[in-house]
Amino acid sequence: MTLPSPQMLPLDEIDPAALPRDRAALDPAALDQLSRSIARSGLRHPLEVWALQSPRPPFRYGLISGFRRLAALRRLGHSAAPAVLRTPDSIAAAMAEMVAENEIRTQITAWEKARLVQTTLDEGHFDSPDTALRTLFPQAARQTLYRMRGHLEVVEALGPHLTTPEALSSRRLDRLATALRAGWEDLMIAALLPLKSPSAETQWQALLPILTESTTSETTGDSPRPRRLLHLKKGLTIRREHTQHGYALRFSGPEARRGGLMDDVMDYVERWFGEG
Repeated sequence: MTLPSPQMLPLDEIDPAALPRDRAALDPAALDQLSRSIARSGLRHPLEVWALQSPRPPFRYGLISGFRRLAALRRLGHSAAPAVLRTPDSIAAAMAEMVAENEIRTQITAWEKARLVQTTLDEGHFDSPDTALRTLFPQAARQTLYRMRGHLEVVEALGPHLTTPEALSSRRLDRLATALRAGWEDLMIAALLPLKSPSAETQWQALLPILTESTTSETTGDSPRPRRLLHLKKGLTIRREHTQHGYALRFSGPEARRGGLMDDVMDYVERWFGEG
């Protein structure tokens, strides 16, 4: 494949984090050596970028390859550099090469792989998740691709609500994907929303009762019965949660912070089940 000729692009317009890549910090000694080489002999290989379909100012381009070269150029004070602007018919191949390099250099997490696929879909580089997965991970077995498809569904549904999701193991992502496919998305989001500045483990513990029930219940999460989630006026949400000893009702929203509401609920229950 013949690549287009490089063109000078402003470095400030190139987003180095547009795609996940190896998470190891840049080696200072190696960066020094690369910087000296560029200062002495110039840039031997151009950067590779693609034009973002939805620019995020100041970024107009996403970096595909040349992460260390870009860092060295910025360190040397360069404002622009030659870059190959990948066209739609070559972006997929370039991204597949970048993924393969990441796999060899440093194993990126299951979440980062799924987020990469989501980015390529958002940018319109593939017509479906399955096409993206097969192109970016051509060596993956069918079962692996199925698991990654589930991880992608987790990124789509829960990504905005999770703290440091890249720390989630593949096994935990599998459990989340299974629950999502069984219709438990609304309950999972309802469990996450009331948490204030939660840690990843706090979020997992909040989701765990839902994940457990999703594998033991004879009905799906969005079944009309039993009722598991109510969204009422004034932002009041009531969620039924399975516990070891029965069920708990969790109230959240502004109205739930009024102590009087809980008194009223207990009064109603007392009238239903009280003596006499």
